[in-house]
Amino acid sequence: MLKSLRVRKQLRKEAETLYEKIVNRTRTPDFYERYGVADTVEGRFEVLTLHAYLVFRRLKAESNHGQELAQKTFDVMFENVDLNLREVGVGDIGLARRIKKMAEGFYGRVDAYDRALEVDDAEDLKQALQRNLFSGQEVSAKSLSLVARYVRDCDEFLATLTRDELLSQTEIFSGFPIG
Repeated sequence: MLKSLRVRKQLRKEAETLYEKIVNRTRTPDFYERYGVADTVEGRFEVLTLHAYLVFRRLKAESNHGQELAQKTFDVMFENVDLNLREVGVGDIGLARRIKKMAEGFYGRVDAYDRALEVDDAEDLKQALQRNLFSGQEVSAKSLSLVARYVRDCDEFLATLTRDELLSQTEIFSGFPIG
């Protein structure tokens, strides 16, 4: 029983570590200032979703422990989203509905990004980013191409990291595109 408790505590600690890395990347100003992602609660959630997806995709390639870590990181993420929504004034009455809608949206984005990355279709990825990350807003073709390249680079980079590197490295995403 104590071993099980230690394992759960360790899993929670690893999930919090990964989530912190995802959040730190979400705070990168370039997404909002240079590439046109809306600097709003929704825009930041889209950037969070994109990076969480990339980490979960990497973890999915592992055995059961990777999938457990992905699930626990997802749980930590939505606990934090819940807390943040409460802090900006979303009341208890609408909160459960809003969280459910956000979780459903997350899974929709996972499907769209997975389809594009699985077949390595740059146009599908750009369309998924346009629709989700940029919320259908007009964005320059150059920005869209750079962000799509960034997503593919991150996906490839994450695939090279061992589990220990994923947890121990300060930066787990490739550099932001410059252009």
